[in-house]
Amino acid sequence: MIGKTLLHYEVGEKIGAGGMGVVYRGRDTKLGRDVAIKVLPEAIGQDQGRLSRFRREAKVLASLNHSNIAQVYGMEESGGVHFLVMELVPGETLAEWLKRGASSREEALQIARQVAVALEAAHEKGIVHRDLKPANIMVTPEGQVKVLDFGLAKVFEDETGDVLNPSSSPTLSAPKTRAGVILGTAAYMSPEQARGQVVDKRSDIFSFGSMLYEMLAGRQAFAGATVSDILAAILKA
Repeated sequence: MIGKTLLHYEVGEKIGAGGMGVVYRGRDTKLGRDVAIKVLPEAIGQDQGRLSRFRREAKVLASLNHSNIAQVYGMEESGGVHFLVMELVPGETLAEWLKRGASSREEALQIARQVAVALEAAHEKGIVHRDLKPANIMVTPEGQVKVLDFGLAKVFEDETGDVLNPSSSPTLSAPKTRAGVILGTAAYMSPEQARGQVVDKRSDIFSFGSMLYEMLAGRQAFAGATVSDILAAILKA
């Protein structure tokens, strides 16, 4: 994909990957600005029902105009490749930030307040993140927080809220060679997500609390040697 042109977008280096697609740095040649291009999994493009739902979700997400939420510019298709064009946010993820250990109380609250404001703004519009975790939160060099991938996990669920295929869960899926990524993201699931039940804004609040705990304590609120151990800790502890 690197070096290709999708419509009027030039695809540059790969900057991220997850269960909901691969993200590249891109260039909008029409507007002359840098963007983030998320290429969606082939399974979405091959399922017309899911693709239609995703297009509807993309329209809703594009309506989220908030300083602490990364903007979705549009959903496009080129040569059978479906992709989202989004705001390119500079800086580092909260996951990278947390690798340095516990933050000071002031630093943690500065980040947490901005995440909370973003969540509240989305929840007021009926949008639930569903996959809130440190890897989906960017912190710019100026200290501004941008929450990424708001609501995109919904496409992996059926109409009742259950995950269509556990192996496709945006939180749990990752290459087998990256077990650390799997363990790191499962730790922020809410109990209802771990049980495969319907989620609402309370799930985001639970994930938010887990991240705040880690920022202050320097360790995950729920840990374990395997994904199963982590989920058991979430359900029992």
